[in-house]
Amino acid sequence: MSASLEIQLIAAFTAAACAIPGVFLLLRKMSMVSDSITHTILLGIVLAFFAVNDLSSPFLLIGAAAMGPITVWLTELLSKTRTVSEDAATGIVFPLLFSAAVILITKYAGTAHLDTDSVLLGELAFAPFDRMVIFGFDLGAKGLYVSGSLLLINIVFTAVFYKELQVVSFDPVLAAVMGFSPVILHYSLMTVASLTAVGAFEAVGSVLVTAFMIAPAASAYLITENLKKMLFIAVGIGLLSGLLGYHTAVLLDVSIAGCMACWTGVFFGGAVVWNLVLRKRKSGVKR
Repeated sequence: MSASLEIQLIAAFTAAACAIPGVFLLLRKMSMVSDSITHTILLGIVLAFFAVNDLSSPFLLIGAAAMGPITVWLTELLSKTRTVSEDAATGIVFPLLFSAAVILITKYAGTAHLDTDSVLLGELAFAPFDRMVIFGFDLGAKGLYVSGSLLLINIVFTAVFYKELQVVSFDPVLAAVMGFSPVILHYSLMTVASLTAVGAFEAVGSVLVTAFMIAPAASAYLITENLKKMLFIAVGIGLLSGLLGYHTAVLLDVSIAGCMACWTGVFFGGAVVWNLVLRKRKSGVKR
């Protein structure tokens, strides 16, 4: 398999994996949580690295994944004091935790391979060089297996808990009456979003993870009110953004992640126009 194809597949799998939890975050009015999580997981990685002093340790993944729900919990804890709004609480918590991680890296881990620029922007072009080798056999880029596993986990999670997620997203009170636990589902969703961010950000960076999580979901929300269609449209837009972004970057010789993020914006702009035209037609029919 060529490096070009591997990069496109990693981008496609990552985009699809991010779009699925992104739809539910958008419906729950928690879009900025994805941005928060993609930044604060760096603190989880740093703290885990200080504990084990090994960048290849699986504890780094555990530390990063745990930091997502912790970030959400801290944000909600601050919001519940009613001293600040929820969006302000998010704007306070995640810069604080991310800044703490950057300070710890520059102060105590300067010789370690922990690059804050890579965390923010990623570099898909280097993904094919990180190979999955078992018993001397090269099985392909490691990013393919990571992004593919994330996509599979998110598909299974959504399929198994689709009804519960649907009810909780639109009517948490009804969910509680029906016997669903909104709190458990809430933190389960946050854990899935956190795992997705952790698995994706090494290759594509936190900026593109946020773009893949929110822009396709927001575009789909403007196109349809049906949740199932919204999920499929969001995944489709993510896939197209990844593939078109790669070819645009190659054509213009610019950042791959940057082009992919730009394409998510282009699709969102198209969805806005679609929504405006559709509303105009509906208003014309009513008259």
